[in-house]
Amino acid sequence: PLLRVCNFIPEPAIEHQAAVLVFCLPASLPAPVANTVLSMGPWLWAPEPSWDGRRTDIGRCARDPGCEPGPWRLIRELVPESQAYMDLLAFERKLDQTIMRKRVDIQEALKRPMKQKRKLRLYISNTFNPAKPDAEDSDGSIASWELRVEGKLLDDLGKQKRKFSSFFKSLVIELDKDLYGPDNHLVEWHRTPTTQETDGFQVKRPGDVSVRCTLLLMLDYQPPQFKLDPRLARLLGIHTQSRSAIIQALWQYVKTNKLQDAHDKEYINCDKYFQQIFDCLRLKFSEIPQRLTNLLLPPDPIVINHVISVDPNDQKKTACYDIDVEVEDPLKSQMSSFLLSTANQQEIASLDNKIHETIESINQLKIQRDFMLSFSKDPKGYIQDWLKSQSRDLKVMTDVVGNPEEERRAEFYNQPWSQEAVSRYFYCKIQQRRQELEQALAGRNT
Repeated sequence: PLLRVCNFIPEPAIEHQAAVLVFCLPASLPAPVANTVLSMGPWLWAPEPSWDGRRTDIGRCARDPGCEPGPWRLIRELVPESQAYMDLLAFERKLDQTIMRKRVDIQEALKRPMKQKRKLRLYISNTFNPAKPDAEDSDGSIASWELRVEGKLLDDLGKQKRKFSSFFKSLVIELDKDLYGPDNHLVEWHRTPTTQETDGFQVKRPGDVSVRCTLLLMLDYQPPQFKLDPRLARLLGIHTQSRSAIIQALWQYVKTNKLQDAHDKEYINCDKYFQQIFDCLRLKFSEIPQRLTNLLLPPDPIVINHVISVDPNDQKKTACYDIDVEVEDPLKSQMSSFLLSTANQQEIASLDNKIHETIESINQLKIQRDFMLSFSKDPKGYIQDWLKSQSRDLKVMTDVVGNPEEERRAEFYNQPWSQEAVSRYFYCKIQQRRQELEQALAGRNT
């Protein structure tokens, strides 16, 4: 047979519920047929027992006195996966809390500058073009040299290579003033909001003799950095640093030397070094940023002395210099993309929708199951209660007065109050007829 009774849960085994029949499906049943059978109604299905006749011990609570009855026990017996689902919900709550805490940590970390020290390799080379008497244009008939200043970031693992000029705020090449005069010996490049980044700089000038030049490169610090006054630099052990780092170093010096006033924490009692630098005996810590303005200077440029050689044997020589620069930590872009990414959130939202739909389906199946269990316990009484419930709903929907279901039965009119009700009914009819006759007579008399 396709189906047969696999087990029977007696009524006492299920709290406030009726007896349940559990049907068995053969393991060899094809999937389409099994799906059709499972969709026939809200019954309980179990796999076919093994050949030795063992049964699924669903009715254990009915035979085990130590078993704890209750709805959760029933759900775990009938749906073993329910406990795993509850464990998953608890784990999901912990995971959500951890993710939210990490997101807050990442947001706080992104507010602070995240820099890495890297090496910028600077290449300085030049070429010499001797004069050509038979040249048709004027450029070829005059000897000239060309200076190239290029560079690249060593071990740059980023997908988008950073341009060489993006590391600098300005570049000044100072040529020999005696050879090119006071008005033509400087070559300057300064960053502007509309500057187009480039991979290098080229300078071309006429000349057939070697030229000494000086390169002044000003790094573009982000956030801006400042050179400290020599007295303050010796006190803090800092030469060039950002404003926030300098203030933090000052606060660390105050705490280390216990310069904070014991009675008024807002004030700092200056020691002999602070007195020399700030020229006062006592000051508020909130005044330090303003007083630092006169103690912070522009950072020193990088100075490189180079000789532009016109010797053919030196044409292939390239001078290399390594400069320490600060670049954005690649982890910062990954953290920003993590915060801005909506793919994971969309996936989680779709999974939540599926969970809600599944729960709604389970609720509907539970309603059907409760209906069938109540019907199996007392079919006649359940149908009567169900009809009464439907009748009440109908009365509420149609505004019907009375109880039509009871009024259509003969027993309704054999109750003690029926005689009095009939008398009142006839009395009301007589009074109504009397009023009609009096009105008719009054109309004739007029």
